[in-house]
Amino acid sequence: MRFGLIGYGAWGRHHARAITETSGLELTAIACRNAATAADAQRDFPRARVSMEWKDVVADPALDVIDIVLPNFLHAEVGCAALQAGKDVLLEKPMATTRDDCDRLIRAARTSGRVLSIAHEFRLSTQWGRAKRLIDEDAIGTPLFVNVNLFRNFYRTGAESWRYDRARVGSWILEETVHFFDFALWYLESHGDPLGIRAFGNRRPGRDEGMYDNFSALLRFPNNAYAAITQSIAGFEHHLIVEITGTEGAIRAAWSGAMDRDDRPRYDFRVQRKGFPFERGVRECEREDIAISGEVYELREQIRLTAHALRERRALVTAEEARKRVICCVEAERSIREGREISLALGAAPAS
Repeated sequence: MRFGLIGYGAWGRHHARAITETSGLELTAIACRNAATAADAQRDFPRARVSMEWKDVVADPALDVIDIVLPNFLHAEVGCAALQAGKDVLLEKPMATTRDDCDRLIRAARTSGRVLSIAHEFRLSTQWGRAKRLIDEDAIGTPLFVNVNLFRNFYRTGAESWRYDRARVGSWILEETVHFFDFALWYLESHGDPLGIRAFGNRRPGRDEGMYDNFSALLRFPNNAYAAITQSIAGFEHHLIVEITGTEGAIRAAWSGAMDRDDRPRYDFRVQRKGFPFERGVRECEREDIAISGEVYELREQIRLTAHALRERRALVTAEEARKRVICCVEAERSIREGREISLALGAAPAS
């Protein structure tokens, strides 16, 4: 399976390595934004054709899959072009920065008959993915509550500081909190789509609207289930906690590193299963031994499983799912702006 990679920034380089390290995949072409990154790509992957024009890569008839790792505002334009050129697409999260652009991408996939898969790689984690498997196995009964808390250092700027430019990043809710909305909808999917969202946020001096250093949201589901999501990028290091309680048990997972892509993190996974012989203060849960966790490792698994899914003509994470996560992000920002709960309507994308 021949991949074309569009984007060779810090995360794009991780994608490139993951592709070349996966059996049966070939990194055939790379599109870069300038001569310096093009020179890096050619040095790192001398067998790949390197271009500074993404349209050349999209148009290459030798390619099977286009992997798009670009600033958020370019996702819809490049993704639609790749689909219309007859390529399957792996598109980094967030799927897009608006509901309308999500709908454009879904229409392009339907019209072209190609597969569009969205890169929510956290689902492949030995921690966060393990939590979902336990829920699906009924290990904690019906999930009722999800709590996600991220305390971390500030964002990398990205090329030409795109991550600090409102017009190009969309918002910092879309940039990272989209992962945690994915957790909430994924873990609580047995209840159906969320009904409403109330969000809060504040900014350090000099930030644009939507660039919240501190952000919290309550996401309300049917059956009185709900999720609480808190993210602070005004902290230090990188510390993520996910807690899930059900009618008959609970899960707690934690990850800490010097930064988000730390390859030597500290991580922990604990579960109180249905029927656990609970002794308060003595024996309250089990600690599970899990393989190393972290987004670099999750990316490798994502590339491998995406390739497998594409061979079966399916998406690993569908655009329809990812669209709902983007809408939650957009409506969370609206909730902050308007100071009220926003009712959510996450229905299907328009057919045409």
